[in-house]
Amino acid sequence: MTAAAPTPTSIAPTTAPSTDFARLPLAPHVLQNLQRLGYTTMTPIQAAALPAALAGKDLIAQARTGSGKTAAFALALLANLNVRRLAVQALVLCPTRELADQVTQEVRRLAAAEDNVKVLTLCGGSTMRPQLASLEHGAHVVVGTPGRLLDHLERGSLDLAALNTLVLDEADRMLDMGFFDDIAAVAKQCPKQRQTLLFSATYPEGIGKLAAAFLREPLQVKLPDAAAGVATAQIRQQFIEVREEERLHAVGLLLNHVRPARTLAFCNTKQQCRDLVAVLRAQGLVALELHGDLEQRDRDQVLVQFVNHSASVLVATDIAARGLDIVGLEAVVNVDVTPDPATHTHRIGRTGRADAVGAAYTLASLDEMGRVGAIEKAGGFASAWLPLAALVPAAGGPLQPAMATLQILGGRKEKIRAGDVLGALTKDMGVAAAEVGKITVNDQATYVAVAREKADAVLRKLNAGKVKGKTVKARRL
Repeated sequence: MTAAAPTPTSIAPTTAPSTDFARLPLAPHVLQNLQRLGYTTMTPIQAAALPAALAGKDLIAQARTGSGKTAAFALALLANLNVRRLAVQALVLCPTRELADQVTQEVRRLAAAEDNVKVLTLCGGSTMRPQLASLEHGAHVVVGTPGRLLDHLERGSLDLAALNTLVLDEADRMLDMGFFDDIAAVAKQCPKQRQTLLFSATYPEGIGKLAAAFLREPLQVKLPDAAAGVATAQIRQQFIEVREEERLHAVGLLLNHVRPARTLAFCNTKQQCRDLVAVLRAQGLVALELHGDLEQRDRDQVLVQFVNHSASVLVATDIAARGLDIVGLEAVVNVDVTPDPATHTHRIGRTGRADAVGAAYTLASLDEMGRVGAIEKAGGFASAWLPLAALVPAAGGPLQPAMATLQILGGRKEKIRAGDVLGALTKDMGVAAAEVGKITVNDQATYVAVAREKADAVLRKLNAGKVKGKTVKARRL
């Protein structure tokens, strides 16, 4: 593969292709698994990309987070696997640990129709020893961040001789984060005879450079803007004028007024994240912070709690929230106005996914009205304003999440599965199934969401009982 690779052939559809998964060359058991997982029809990016990807073509696809792109490349790489050969046959590069974890979970779900497909996550922020041990036991698919993958390649612990599919997920973000050289170094160690699938929300100069160097006669899938961009039409936006000294307090007033189940609040700085969380907690809300100063273990626990409805508010910086795709997020709050209209669009696009209606609120001082004007101009709309005085707390006291999270020491390394925990709680300990929410099993720990008012009682039962025949230690996060 040389830098003089041909210009990508564009296959932007002018008419909507069939959205029935059954028209694809997928095995019957794969189609049955898709139905079981709730994949009824293909999203636009899946319908446009999957036929070419399943045909073995190299691909450049422009698709935003939340558009269904993971299934678009996961089904293709799974179709290329020889499950009987325990060797790394597919490699997915992601910009962040959080996105890599989400991709890993989705690949595992889509691979459930096959026997014993091993998917391994290799990311920075985690100790090397468990990763080395896992690699010694083999894997079919590896998902990871560029720096850590390159580290394993340099150590000789990751063997790519059997690789047939390379995926670059959110390639534009990886470039923004300075990963070009790492991506290039990883790609150069992949077999030349392979399929490469590149997914990117935008098409900056660096994407063309990557494609020219590492893709072979790629097809370019670019959907119409309405399908590829953020569907802001289904997001109800409102702006609230505030003075600087009342900004943080206004966030709590807003949340207790509109009472969304889960809100992602964006701050421009880490310190403002910390300050806002302190204010919200003082107001009786369950709020968590996500920023670059957190250790990876703390980041993981924060995200688990927010995803499983154990916290009402996640306060984050833009960088920390990169790669997050939170299903069913009811609202976004811009605590201050970002100077970049594209960043504003990306922020509010975290809600209103998959045809759901979302809400986005932006707090703005008089000094920020110029930024508001730029957002209006870029979005082609006139802003709607909600008076601060209208934010009257609803009845029922401070907004509270429905669930609480219990952590069990022990995870995949101890062969614990979600079904083991659910069975122990409902069959052995008498906990009602309706009181148990999402169960997340990591390598070293298991997290289970339970009804908030029952959390302490369930915790006592866990510590007094057994999971998979063994006593466990559990605590409430």
